[in-house]
Amino acid sequence: MAPSGKDGNSPPKPPSTVRESVYLSAMATDEVMMSTTFDLPGYRIDRQVGMCWGVLVRSVGFAKGFTGGFKALQAGEVPQYTEVVNEARGQAVERLMQHARELGGNAVVGVRFDSCDVAENLAEILAYGTAVVVSPTS
Repeated sequence: MAPSGKDGNSPPKPPSTVRESVYLSAMATDEVMMSTTFDLPGYRIDRQVGMCWGVLVRSVGFAKGFTGGFKALQAGEVPQYTEVVNEARGQAVERLMQHARELGGNAVVGVRFDSCDVAENLAEILAYGTAVVVSPTS
């Protein structure tokens, strides 16, 4: 079934900005909207649900650690570690969205990341924010 506009017959109005496109896409796919700020343009916060987080403890793994160790001897980026950290952040965000849904929220505001070493070759990646329920302003 093709999407339709408010009257049910006309095609929906295309998003006017990239931000609006992301928010509309998030709503349409049952994803949780997220923002590093404490508002979402075009939406009002109906209620705060509570703090939510997604945490992951990750090991680099032998192969990436071995090749990354050699690369670290040189100056510059170590792509093996960058890839691992980027994947871990993505998983932490997925867990953050899941926790927000479990709390009854459909958005997370004030999103932040934190990380620390918890043991040798183990790092904790944390994504956190405030789960809220939002609705379109118009």
